[in-house]
Amino acid sequence: MLDELHARDVALIRDATIQPSAGLTVLTGETGAGKTALLSAIKLLVGERADAGSVREGADSLEVEGRFFERGGDPDGCVVRRRVSADGRGRVEIDGRMGSVRELASGVGRTVDLCGQHEHQRLLSVSSHVEILDAWLGEEAAEALGAYQDALAAARAAADELEHVRELSRTGAEKLEEAEFTLRKIDEVAPKEGEYEELEEALPRAEHAEALVAAASETEDYVPFAHAMDRAAKTCGVDFIGGYSALVQKGFAHGDELLLRAIPQALADALESSLIDIEDVASSLRDYADGVEWDPESLEQMQQRLSRLEGLRRSFGPRMEDVFARREQAAAVVAAREGGDEAEKRAKRALDAAEKKLAHAADALDAVREKGAPRLSAEVSAQMSRLEMGSASLAVSQTRLPRDQWGSMGPSRVEFLYRPVAGLTARPLRRIASGGEVSRVMLACKVALGDADGCDTLVFAEVDAGVGGATAVALAQVLRDLSRTHQVIVVTHLAQVAVMADRHYLVHKVTLAEGEAPETKIDKVTGDARVAEVARMLSGDTGEASLAHAREMLEHAGNGYGGDSDGTR
Repeated sequence: MLDELHARDVALIRDATIQPSAGLTVLTGETGAGKTALLSAIKLLVGERADAGSVREGADSLEVEGRFFERGGDPDGCVVRRRVSADGRGRVEIDGRMGSVRELASGVGRTVDLCGQHEHQRLLSVSSHVEILDAWLGEEAAEALGAYQDALAAARAAADELEHVRELSRTGAEKLEEAEFTLRKIDEVAPKEGEYEELEEALPRAEHAEALVAAASETEDYVPFAHAMDRAAKTCGVDFIGGYSALVQKGFAHGDELLLRAIPQALADALESSLIDIEDVASSLRDYADGVEWDPESLEQMQQRLSRLEGLRRSFGPRMEDVFARREQAAAVVAAREGGDEAEKRAKRALDAAEKKLAHAADALDAVREKGAPRLSAEVSAQMSRLEMGSASLAVSQTRLPRDQWGSMGPSRVEFLYRPVAGLTARPLRRIASGGEVSRVMLACKVALGDADGCDTLVFAEVDAGVGGATAVALAQVLRDLSRTHQVIVVTHLAQVAVMADRHYLVHKVTLAEGEAPETKIDKVTGDARVAEVARMLSGDTGEASLAHAREMLEHAGNGYGGDSDGTR
């Protein structure tokens, strides 16, 4: 939903802001007032192509900002900003970060439908018809489509496997000889997963085992005390500390006053603690030395094994993963040639089974759509009748396609057909319906879809073209009904539509100073100002009779004298 729109230097708009209602918002004004400029601003926000010609004359660039809220989306909404300079260069920002026009179109753009007569409309794209039908059918169609897509993916995978098997069976003698050589050389070594890495870690320790044992034993005898000690002190360090500690403790036991003055109790305790730490270190070194295994024969075997694995890496690597992959490829080539016929038969059986399952899923999907299509046709046609389109109706055609044309959306082509008068042959909507008819058919489809429609916001530019009298009243009522499930923004010349709106904006031109170009202003009108605008739309003037008629229409529509609401009913 478009919560707020700010446009600067767009065509005749110098600076304007609107805050559309969540329900029905109308934009009215004289022809040429600048309503098209506002629509251009909305188009820029939803990712349509930028035109440097839209930059206001004399301005360096235009800027459009909008805040959108999506159903089930971020409660803080999404803020979009788009700039277009006079030289045609553009910039897109989405929530404060740089973005692309494509990202804009696939993001907020998919939540907004621009329904003007001359716009690219989803309704004129045949590929969208099946999406509209499925959306209206709901969960039943979604489940059938999901089962079909899973089956289609499985069939494609089976077909790829069959082609792969056949390709392997066509392998030439030279490639077969190369594969056999690769398989033989790798199997002679018979490498195991993770073996190379284990040897890389274990071999350095095994190669230096003797030196490690000697170092550990020597370290046990030479526990360092201080850098000033000579070698003799280091050699007998543990014995010295042990004996000295015993002497001190013995002196303490006999209460030797001289010793007590020379060596406080705390230093004596530290001396005894150091002895314990040194003995612990020595014990740990003995355990380490005992745990190191040194076997010259085993070391030689490890070195030879690593050398052979290194040879495989040089020939088929550079990594061991590559060696295993080369073996798998070579084995597949050899197996295909040795048992090619049987492998191909298995792959063909798997493909046949997958195709059978796919055909069943395709039939089920078509059945769901065939059952629901007439109901959608009837619902849309009923809404078309409300729009005073006479006996015109919409039909849904479903045609099964050849197997090689089945796509992700189903095995059949779904297309909306338009019958302008009862009794005539229904023909493709895109070929025979006028712009006004297409707009009203889309409006009827949107009303029929209701909450199932994927778009939050609908913008109608010329839905009232050529409409008047009873048709105008019917159009206004349908738009109001549609606003119960969508945000609807309508550019209109019909007073019947304007009085139904929850929010009403007047687009008009003003000249600020003599000699300056006029600019477009957009003002929200309520109260007497709205009554006056509706009166102008009715008769072109604001005489008492027109004003009275306008008040009556607004009161009948439930909007009093034009009070503003948020669109909730």
